[in-house]
Amino acid sequence: MWESFARNDHGKEIMAEDKGQKIEEIKDEVTEKVAEVKEQIEEKVVQAKADLEQKIAEVKEDVETFAKSGKKSKKHIEEVKAEEERQARKAERAAVEAAGEKPKGAKPVTRPKIERRGKKYQEAHKLVEKGKLYTLKDALDLALKTSPVKFDASLEAHVRLGVDPRQADQNIRATIVLPNGNGKTVRVAVFAPLDVCKAAKAAGADIAEDEEFLKQLDKGEINFDVLISTPQYMPKLGKYARFLVPKVLMPNPKAGTVTMDVEKAVKESKAGKVEYRVDKQSIVHIGLGKVSFGADKLLENANTFFDSLKAQKPASLKGTYVKSVFITTTMGPSIEIENLYN
Repeated sequence: MWESFARNDHGKEIMAEDKGQKIEEIKDEVTEKVAEVKEQIEEKVVQAKADLEQKIAEVKEDVETFAKSGKKSKKHIEEVKAEEERQARKAERAAVEAAGEKPKGAKPVTRPKIERRGKKYQEAHKLVEKGKLYTLKDALDLALKTSPVKFDASLEAHVRLGVDPRQADQNIRATIVLPNGNGKTVRVAVFAPLDVCKAAKAAGADIAEDEEFLKQLDKGEINFDVLISTPQYMPKLGKYARFLVPKVLMPNPKAGTVTMDVEKAVKESKAGKVEYRVDKQSIVHIGLGKVSFGADKLLENANTFFDSLKAQKPASLKGTYVKSVFITTTMGPSIEIENLYN
């Protein structure tokens, strides 16, 4: 019995020694980690002090520069210096050119414009003889052959006039009804009294309303291509001119869209009535139809347009009225035609 007690006491002593050893090991580890953390903190403090000193030095330098340069920052001084160097190089090049010598550096190589076009366009362009003036019929036939696109392209006419658009009597603007239409679906809106709106609806107007139409404009909804109105209703459209005028949708007496005969205006718009006007460069642009019309129908539309254009010649014009005429299809090469009037 006494021996068993002795053995138990000896085991407790061993366990106490193990615990003490483990505690010492843990203390050593904690001490090492604390030392490492302190070392890291000291390094960061040293680095932060160095960064702060550097920033203080930069600020001092900027302040000194600002004071010396008469309220000009360092960045401003560098920009001025770079501009002076650029001006010096420019003056040097000008002096070299004035002396008849070629400036240094290779001249950039620019490919001809035709080479920068697509393959289909280049093939179509080969069919047009350079410098040749075609008759209107021949030009239309050639335009149909040179259309490079797969969709039903539009055929356009571009006429450069000798007028001055700044002169009121030379500001060409008119409307015509193309015999075969222009190939576009025209959405016509009518803003007029209710009784007139009913007649306009019967004539084929897509939108014909009174006060409801103004509510749509208040929301910015524009679901039409042509807007027709009666004279007494025009003042109500005044506040919407800011977005109707840039889109060429504001009714105008010259265009026939301000009229008392609304029913006739609707029928003409649906039948292919188009407006043309000279731009700031004295050029008139107009679409004459689609390629699918064929040469005969396009010729009929073109003759109608050119007859109308001839009738618009200002009486005060002393020089040449029509300077040049070109026709082209969408994304196709332009074809110059004979001057029809001079």
